[in-house]
Amino acid sequence: MRVFRDTWLLLGRSVRSTLRNPTWVVIGLFQPVCYLLLFAPLLQPLSQVPGFPPGGALTVFTPGLMVLMALFGSITTSYGLLFELQTGVIERFRVTPVSRWALLLGLVLRDVLVVLAQMVLMSLVALLIGARINVGGFFLALALLALLAVCLSSCACALALALKDYNSLAALLQTLITPVMFLSGILLPLTLAPPVLRTIGKFNPFAYAVDAARHLFMGNLTDMSVAQGFGLMAVLMVLALLWGVRSFKRATA
Repeated sequence: MRVFRDTWLLLGRSVRSTLRNPTWVVIGLFQPVCYLLLFAPLLQPLSQVPGFPPGGALTVFTPGLMVLMALFGSITTSYGLLFELQTGVIERFRVTPVSRWALLLGLVLRDVLVVLAQMVLMSLVALLIGARINVGGFFLALALLALLAVCLSSCACALALALKDYNSLAALLQTLITPVMFLSGILLPLTLAPPVLRTIGKFNPFAYAVDAARHLFMGNLTDMSVAQGFGLMAVLMVLALLWGVRSFKRATA
């Protein structure tokens, strides 16, 4: 019960901090909406090409953008965490009886709430411009991407506590994000990629999340890729949480 109480208190602290300065929330929504309005129309001619997934360009592209939002939205908390580490906030928390799980979950769950709210708003925009989204599949996709957001946010926090430097963290995250983004089929489906890239993409866990989300959007709830996506994201989430909690236990300024 103490873990739940501490998590609730720290989550409230994180949410209030975000509401006082919602810049990252607005920026995190603005970029995917720009992709949706400016890049998705370019995919419409490709939707007739052999190998392009069924459902239409918008229905295929929107789930990829949701994964992109989880990818970028879940790592921004690491920069705020670095500030708190360097100013001694984390060290003061560590000398209190507050649960180390709560220290991590208070930040991670805030990221999940923000990212899910952004996804809902972006999906409404997609519906307005012609996307077709299965209602049940949409809510399952939100659950899947919540697992992904928890995983990414936990990893970002662990990296921030390990590196303790803004420049190093930013450089590492950007280096990792670029190949992950292109090899997961976020912008263009991997079915259109050369065989070598499709083979490499099979080792990218984000590709399974993108594939599962696309099938959910189209209503293919029993497709094997959905079970694979949920199973893989659940395992990675648990491992990331354990890494994040261990990092908080060992964190020093």
